[in-house]
Amino acid sequence: MEFETVIGLEVHVQLNTKTKMFCSCATSFGDKPNRHTCPTCLALPGALPSPNREAFVKAGKFGRAINATVHKKSIFDRKNYFYPDLPKAYQISQLAHPIVEGGYLMIDYEDGSQKKIGLTRAHLEEDAGKNIHAGSASNVDLNRAGTPLLEIVSEPDMRSSSEAVSYLKKLHSIVRYLGISDANMQEGSFRCDANVSIRPKGDPNLYPRVEIKNLNSFKFIQKAIEYEVSRQREAWEEGDYDKKVWQETRLYDSDRNETRSMRGKEESADYRYFPDPDLLPVVLDETILKEIDVLPELPDQKRARYIDELGLSPYDAAVITADLDLVVYFEAVLKHDISPKNAVSWLTTELLGRCKKAQIEIAECAIVPETLAKLIARIEDGTISAKAGKEVLDFLFANSSGVDEAIEKLGLRQVSDDAAIERLIEAVLNANEESLTRYKNGDTKLFGFFVGQAMKASGGTANPAKVNEFLKKRIG
Repeated sequence: MEFETVIGLEVHVQLNTKTKMFCSCATSFGDKPNRHTCPTCLALPGALPSPNREAFVKAGKFGRAINATVHKKSIFDRKNYFYPDLPKAYQISQLAHPIVEGGYLMIDYEDGSQKKIGLTRAHLEEDAGKNIHAGSASNVDLNRAGTPLLEIVSEPDMRSSSEAVSYLKKLHSIVRYLGISDANMQEGSFRCDANVSIRPKGDPNLYPRVEIKNLNSFKFIQKAIEYEVSRQREAWEEGDYDKKVWQETRLYDSDRNETRSMRGKEESADYRYFPDPDLLPVVLDETILKEIDVLPELPDQKRARYIDELGLSPYDAAVITADLDLVVYFEAVLKHDISPKNAVSWLTTELLGRCKKAQIEIAECAIVPETLAKLIARIEDGTISAKAGKEVLDFLFANSSGVDEAIEKLGLRQVSDDAAIERLIEAVLNANEESLTRYKNGDTKLFGFFVGQAMKASGGTANPAKVNEFLKKRIG
């Protein structure tokens, strides 16, 4: 039997506001436990929440960026459940009246085609604290409790783990471009719950979905979905689907590459939602709505501009615009009057290749944009060859040095003096008289041999273009 995978994603994005969602405590990461708490985020008697204006602006900007409806009026509800990292025993969230509703984004395939993924909603809520398990004891850090979250819920429009990852990467880039979150997956400020089910191909019905909780890397998200699809398919084929697959929450174990049951999945009624009596409906005034309408250039717009104005290929434009740090680096290189195509090649192939090998991100690379631009300029003006440029880049990657200093130290400055190149060619021809005779008798493939010998004799420092030019004049 052929099966179809049905995937919907819930993404929790920590907004980079200065203070928490309903109090004036600072948002932080990595500080000593329980240093940023107050009566409000500890839910002490008599403490009242006060909504964070900045969170509404950031949520509204996201809504505009995904072509959604941004509601002028939204209402906070209490979502009741007990966990040790949620002092109130309820979470303030939005159910029936979220700030953002609907919308979509486009994911890209390698062949240049796109697919539209619908979004159901994006609502504001507060984050819980963090449980820290150490041996037989469990502690709780409430620094994170109350941090503004934007929960982004997709339609079940994805049909494979690769589509899910493409959606998440596009969402991640939009959030970064908007500047509403650092979206650091390792620190938990961009994390995902994946709802996964399967069905016979052509069957319009939806079958029980399994929620895989708290995934925080693209690699693990893809592996978790693939494992869960395989588990459900196997259960169906063995006739145990009803016994092994039901609506539940599972955790992904990356060490064993498997999902494990955590608890039955709650329905909306289980949370006993009701409007929070301590919070009035929030109505956005015209000042906030005007702030929301001001958006930066977003990934798809930037990609189209790179193709139209810079002449980049759709593939190169997609690679650059997928990562905001890469965009910032690339545009800083272009400020130095460098060919865009050369900038892309040296950035994405050469520099990123070395960064990947060193297991660092482009933002951590010691070679700043100005240095890479100068290296490319020295290749473009003929000071060094492209091959020598790679040696220089290796040297710069490992040593603190300027481009010109590295070129001199490595002895890679290209020889472009006409007389010197003519002497070099004469020496090569004199040393290879038999090959020269064969060439003159019609073996024209030997031209490349002479070029190679000339470059070898110069130690790679001769200007290849001039070697070719003078060799043609000399032997035709």
